[in-house]
Amino acid sequence: MGNLERLYSERAGKMRKSVIRELLKVAQDPEIISFAGGLPNPNSFPIDDLNTIIQAVMRNHGKSALQYGTTQGLTELRKNLAERAYKDGIEDVTADNVIITNGSQQALDMVGKLFLNPGDTALVGSPTYLGGINAFKSYESNLTGIPLDKDGMRMDVLEDTIKEMIHDDVIPKFIYVVPTFQNPSGVVMPEKRRKELIDIAHEYDVVIVEDDPYGKLNYDIDHVKPIKAFDDDDGRVIYMSTFSKILAPGFRLAWTIASEELTRKMVICKQALDLCTNTFTQYIANEFTRQGSLDLHILKINEMYEPKRDQMISAIEQYFPEGYTCNKPHGGMFAWVTLPEGIDTETMFLDAIKHKVAYVHGKAFHVDGGGQRSMRLNFSYSSNDQIEEGIKRLATVIQERLNTIKA
Repeated sequence: MGNLERLYSERAGKMRKSVIRELLKVAQDPEIISFAGGLPNPNSFPIDDLNTIIQAVMRNHGKSALQYGTTQGLTELRKNLAERAYKDGIEDVTADNVIITNGSQQALDMVGKLFLNPGDTALVGSPTYLGGINAFKSYESNLTGIPLDKDGMRMDVLEDTIKEMIHDDVIPKFIYVVPTFQNPSGVVMPEKRRKELIDIAHEYDVVIVEDDPYGKLNYDIDHVKPIKAFDDDDGRVIYMSTFSKILAPGFRLAWTIASEELTRKMVICKQALDLCTNTFTQYIANEFTRQGSLDLHILKINEMYEPKRDQMISAIEQYFPEGYTCNKPHGGMFAWVTLPEGIDTETMFLDAIKHKVAYVHGKAFHVDGGGQRSMRLNFSYSSNDQIEEGIKRLATVIQERLNTIKA
């Protein structure tokens, strides 16, 4: 076939590979202990329970479950998710406000498609979830990073940035936040700051995109209401969450909660993407949720992941050279480590691979070129023995790099 480059759209020419997906390819060697992917532990999958439910779905709903579904999603599942959202503090929600999507990534893509023209600007955390960065950049947008502290996105910097943008005749389209056990930093935005974010968004007429994949992976703090719970009558928050971290990522099931106006727009957008989400897996997830199995399963996941988190933090404290900083996340799946001055975790990655250990370098999560000394480490996937050995290997890599810097 001839040269296709001249046929590609300008947008296609600007598309970039996912850093994490490329790193995962490198880490496929079975001898490599990988802390790179945001993968649930496969031992957490409720295989026996799902096998029973699948048989029941085929027996009782087979003809419907194997058919096309509505674009917005299975009505009963949407009702269940609306009821769960109400219990979490989102009071003004019904099934009409819920859309079932093919993973959260589709929801992020829909947001980009709805709001971003080429050259438009959105505000994101610095650092923030790489999948969000990729989804929004694919629409040729500009992303401005807002720094985080121990309580998440800094509201003072956010408001100053919005004021400067408006002064320069730039209209920020939305603010993207992962407020609970943030990916990659693990921090939690407290309720007071969530209310401040709502006030800022209202003052400057900006949409908030709240991504909450990890909120139920809570090990040792009280529940914090979603930002959407403080949306009142304004309807400017798009909330999204997923079954990937609390049931099975292979189902590719997630959902959004938004105002009726925004939901209508997103449904139209989704119709052009895939017509409908996998009907069969919706029936399975609905039955799993309806029976009350989901809440029990989440408890089991947390009982599995909390000691893994503790072991990773303990191993880091024991083996890493002095001069690093590391949070102890209260939930989620990641530890965020910043190393001493002079270390670039992107260039150090190949050294780590030689020592049969992998991570994601910090620059992948920044839109402003930051994060050179940082790395994200996943603790949910690896076995306890692998966590211990992997951190030992990584400590050796860091020490060797420090020795080179000092030489």
